[in-house]
Amino acid sequence: MKTIRWGMIGCGDVAEIKSGPGFYKADHSRLVAVMRRNGERASDYARRHDVPRWHDNADAIIDAPEIDAVYIATLTDSHRDYVLRCARAGKPVYVEKPMAMNHGECVEMIAACRAARVPLWVGYYRRALPRFLKVKALIEDGAIGEVRLVVSRQLQRLPELSPDELPWRVNAALSGGGFFFESACHTFDFLDFLFGPIREVRAFAANQAGAWSPEDVVAATYHFQSGVLGSGTWCYAADTDEEMNEIVGAVGRIQFSTSKPVPIRLLRGDAVESFAVADPPHVHQPLIQSIVDEQNGIGRCPSTGETAARTAWVMDQILAEFRAVPG
Repeated sequence: MKTIRWGMIGCGDVAEIKSGPGFYKADHSRLVAVMRRNGERASDYARRHDVPRWHDNADAIIDAPEIDAVYIATLTDSHRDYVLRCARAGKPVYVEKPMAMNHGECVEMIAACRAARVPLWVGYYRRALPRFLKVKALIEDGAIGEVRLVVSRQLQRLPELSPDELPWRVNAALSGGGFFFESACHTFDFLDFLFGPIREVRAFAANQAGAWSPEDVVAATYHFQSGVLGSGTWCYAADTDEEMNEIVGAVGRIQFSTSKPVPIRLLRGDAVESFAVADPPHVHQPLIQSIVDEQNGIGRCPSTGETAARTAWVMDQILAEFRAVPG
């Protein structure tokens, strides 16, 4: 069993706890180098995480012969470029979500990696988290019977920020959209994992609060190829923070949160059963382990460029009309 030696491009917030430690805590995995354009911050990250070396140039990661695979943890606007560069270098690559700015970029990234014969994985880590695997197991075990539909709802308070303090997640030039584009994709990807691809989408999106340019309210309906129907509403300019999904079956319902490790609820008639499944300290680690195992010939990682591109297509469909309006 070989140890996979990782290089990491970008070592900001997501790499601090969610992902970075997973690369040196997973079995047969080692984080050997990190890169950030700000060398001082790259050096600080390497020191605190005991990473052997740091760089301020991505080529030092991509072209290093002693690095087996690359993790891209930069903002969405640079994902395509770094993946194409890794493909040209023949390096397997694990890229953060959203996979790219749009579905077209995803298709280009998949084609480049396929031509280079290198695997491409995407950071939709919920496909490997125990809490979400419990939801999948309940469905597969017939706990709610045949699935009829799924309903998602998210409300989020409007942050009190001045226009020059807006986070990158609502700067469409960096993130691809707003909070919906950057975060709701996790829900759609997990629903794809449960029910397969979505084949049709009908949606409205708007900016009602005017705090930033991208969407802040979305209402959508969708039809999965498997026959399951779905709908969702998202508002990022509300008076409270609330988020929940409900899967409705012939004999029961399952309620779970995408964003918070609250107990899963199984409802059948008047009976309610709860399942408390905690998230691990580093939520990427189970998915990282599946990538390491795949490179050692054991199983397959469930989150690939192809599956992530399907989610990107859904997001593009939902936002198409909103994006088409000038301004």
